[in-house]
Amino acid sequence: MSFATRSHHVGKSSDDISTSNHILSRRAASACVLSAAALICSGAADAVQAQVVRLVVVDIKAVAQGYQVSKLIGANVENDKKEKIGSLDDLIITKDRDLFAILQVGGFLGLGGHLVAVPYTSLNISDDGGSITLGGGSKEALGKLPEFQYKQ
Repeated sequence: MSFATRSHHVGKSSDDISTSNHILSRRAASACVLSAAALICSGAADAVQAQVVRLVVVDIKAVAQGYQVSKLIGANVENDKKEKIGSLDDLIITKDRDLFAILQVGGFLGLGGHLVAVPYTSLNISDDGGSITLGGGSKEALGKLPEFQYKQ
């Protein structure tokens, strides 16, 4: 027992001192718990509001009929004449939630190609996802588009 605690308890029995210490410990612990709870709640209110998610019911059968991006990446892209004009390198979703296809034009085995961005809606994808067509596209026309570069 420290000097300050001993001097505070002069004239009390050891039972009174242990009860008094126990009460002080409870009060101190309660104060700590309440302080911590107040701090957590004050910071957590903003975090909880930031994590509100609206759930909607989706038609999972319709979703399952869609295309898996992992299976489309690397697929050849052809024009209306069935000429290969490039391959699908990636899909990019902008902060405005617009979807763009990144096509690699030219190059060999994925090397030395020129990357271009075209709106995803410009692509026609077969029902089975086996072929991708960019109507009116050509290697020459795509090669003249500004080169797309991934953000560092």
